[in-house]
Amino acid sequence: MKLSFTLNGEPVAADVAPDELLVEVIRGLGLTGTKQGCGVGVCGVCSVLVGDRPVSSCLYLAACAEGEQVWTAEGLAQAEPALIRAFAEQEGMQCGICTPGQVVTAAALARENPAATDAELRQYQAGTLCRCTGYQTILAAVRAYLDSR
Repeated sequence: MKLSFTLNGEPVAADVAPDELLVEVIRGLGLTGTKQGCGVGVCGVCSVLVGDRPVSSCLYLAACAEGEQVWTAEGLAQAEPALIRAFAEQEGMQCGICTPGQVVTAAALARENPAATDAELRQYQAGTLCRCTGYQTILAAVRAYLDSR
C-alpha cells in the first residue's frame, strides 16, 4: 500500500505492507536513531512523535501515519538544537540506546507542558527505560532544556 507522511519536516512516500510497523519504515529510510528495543512498547527507545504525541513505533502501524507529521530524534536534533545541547551539557546519555527515546519524549513534554514541575518531568520521562545513567543526568538535561525555552 502507498503511504505518504511528513518525516522530520520532509514529505515521504513509501510502499508498505499493511502490517508493517513505523519503526521498520523509519529505519528502512535510513534513519537509524530510532531503535528497536523490547518490541512490545515497554522500553520507550523506539519513541517518535506523531503530531505532538510520543508513540512506540514498534507497535504503531505505519499505515496509521498516513498524512501525519512524524519526528524522530534525528529530526529533532536539527529542529531543536537546544534540546541536544542540553543532553550534551548535562551528560544525559551514556551508551546511547535510550537517548533517542529520551529526546523524543523531552520534546513532547516541552510542547505539552513547558512549565512542568520536576515531579511531572520525572513521570513523563519514566516511559523510556535507561540502564546506564540512573536518570539524574537525563532529568537534569530535560530540566535545562525546559528552562531554556
